[in-house]
Amino acid sequence: MEKSDEQKRQRFLLETEQAIRETNKSIIHERIPKLTQARVLPFATTVARLRARYLEAAFELSDVDKSAPIDEQSIRDLRMHRELYEETRLAFDSLTRAIERGYIDLQDD
Repeated sequence: MEKSDEQKRQRFLLETEQAIRETNKSIIHERIPKLTQARVLPFATTVARLRARYLEAAFELSDVDKSAPIDEQSIRDLRMHRELYEETRLAFDSLTRAIERGYIDLQDD
């Protein structure tokens, strides 16, 4: 008796997911062989510092005299701080996802 189309699809997806997992683990392992908390914490600290700087820049805008226009340079600075923060946060989120999926080998400190 042949497998149903649904069973074939499920098997295909499962096998593909497994192959993708192994591919990710292999490729990421080439660049990040073992990961420790000591290596992750400076990364997290950088994200926190950039988040704080972005928020600080936003508050600086609110400290400007209410009757004065907000200058374009302040807006550009705010945008720059947001982009720096968001890029590092996205990278950290990607690291977390890679850890959760088992793509990165973990090592005790």
